Amino acid sequence: MASLLLALIMIIRLRRIMDSRGRTIYMETMFPLYSLFGFIVLHMLMYAIDIFYWRKYRVNYAFIFGFKPGTELGYREVLLLSFGLGTLALAAVLCNLDMEMDPKTKDYKAFTELLPLLLVLVVLIILFLPFKILYRTNRFFFLTCLFHSICAPLYKVTLPDFFLADQLTSQVQAIRSLEFYVCYYGWGDFKHRENKCRDSNVFATFYFIVAVLPYMARLLQCLRRLFEERDPVQGYNGLKYFLTIVAVCLRTAYYVNTGIGWRVIVGIVSAIAAIFCTYWDFVYDWGLLNRQSKNRWLRDKLLVPHKYIYFGAMGLNVVLRFAWLQTVLNFKFDLHRETLATLVASLEIIRRGVWNFFRLENEHLNNVGKYRAFKSVPLPFNYDEDDDKDD
Repeated sequence: MASLLLALIMIIRLRRIMDSRGRTIYMETMFPLYSLFGFIVLHMLMYAIDIFYWRKYRVNYAFIFGFKPGTELGYREVLLLSFGLGTLALAAVLCNLDMEMDPKTKDYKAFTELLPLLLVLVVLIILFLPFKILYRTNRFFFLTCLFHSICAPLYKVTLPDFFLADQLTSQVQAIRSLEFYVCYYGWGDFKHRENKCRDSNVFATFYFIVAVLPYMARLLQCLRRLFEERDPVQGYNGLKYFLTIVAVCLRTAYYVNTGIGWRVIVGIVSAIAAIFCTYWDFVYDWGLLNRQSKNRWLRDKLLVPHKYIYFGAMGLNVVLRFAWLQTVLNFKFDLHRETLATLVASLEIIRRGVWNFFRLENEHLNNVGKYRAFKSVPLPFNYDEDDDKDD
């Protein structure tokens, strides 16, 4: 994959593709199609890193997620899948760039425009493949959790379900890319390499809808747990996702209709939602910011021996949480709009990867989600539990 990435950079540089007159057309058509695979591969890479450090610090992620014994994927398997998908995507990009970007040139062929769609179909076929190959148990586990998340609140909420729904909230741009697939290929724009999607009211409407679907799933999951467990914390958690839905809708509206009034409203609401979400990350999801803890401002039990890692993770979370500010404040970057949106989405995926490690560490130590039984269940803690024994 590294060699293909290097080849792609060299082709773009040597042919001066980004300086050609077809640059704008390409960035508004093919780039959103291929960026989908970039989001997926990046998320898988972050998940592989999480698995590596979960194992290093003996976080029993297999037990917490409820995998069948011996079926959980290690970081090597996840890296294999991510590199495989990345290689296919880069190979398709190189095939597409083997022609001129100007649609009027004689080298233009409609088949090259179908390469991203064909790759998506290949991924879907592999995902739903019923045979005992390519980690069938894990694929079906993923599809089951995905189905439960989509159908919320019809199913009882388990930790894998809401954990996956949280991952989807960091893949809003990828879901919008899927919407673009439907528009671009469904309306036949690919035959002429034209993008009329953004001129459609239907596309604009669904641009709002698909952005809030993951947050709506989490909101409904919180309401289901509030109804079943009578835990007011789930109500506050649902309020967090409701505020996020409002902020996402306003930011999407601002993306379509810019103006000073929209900018002020979006800035205020988004700041409130981001502050609420950041506080929730630290206090409830990570179990930190405890002033009474023997590890001041952290928590009593820590798996990572270096405390500065936790403070660094909190600082990074804040910075990445507010990366969306550039869309409101209109910072000047010499980047295409699609490139900037992809960069911000990638930062959110990275933030989610960091969040994953500390969220599961807290679950492992403190049973935050109340899904594991008791401390009599043998878990591979790496600290002395004598202080926790009853007198």
